[in-house]
Amino acid sequence: MGEASMKILVMCGAGASSTFIAQRLRRAAEAAGLDWSTVAGSDRLIRDHPDADLVLLGPHLADRAAELRSSGSRARFAVLEPDVYADLDGSRTLHWVRAFLRGAV
Repeated sequence: MGEASMKILVMCGAGASSTFIAQRLRRAAEAAGLDWSTVAGSDRLIRDHPDADLVLLGPHLADRAAELRSSGSRARFAVLEPDVYADLDGSRTLHWVRAFLRGAV
C-alpha cells in the first residue's frame, strides 16, 4: 500500500466525532500533497467500503479492534491516540498515521 493515495475509514461509535477527524485528516493530507480520501462513520463502514486501505478506530473502540479486524477487510487497522480529538488542523493525526504506516507506532 502506497502512502500517496489511500482510502481511509475513520470509525467511532455513531460517526459524529469521526467526521471531524476525517475532514481534518483529509485537509492535512491534501496540504502535504497526499491523495487521501477519508470516510467517517460507525462500524458499518467496513461493509460499505471493502476497498479501504486503512481503518482508524476511535480510542473508545480499542476493545473491539480484534472483532473489527476479523471482518474480512484487507485494510490495516489502527486505534487512534486519545488526543486526536484536540487536533484542530489534522497535522498531528497526519503525522501519527504516517508513522503508523512506516511501522514506527
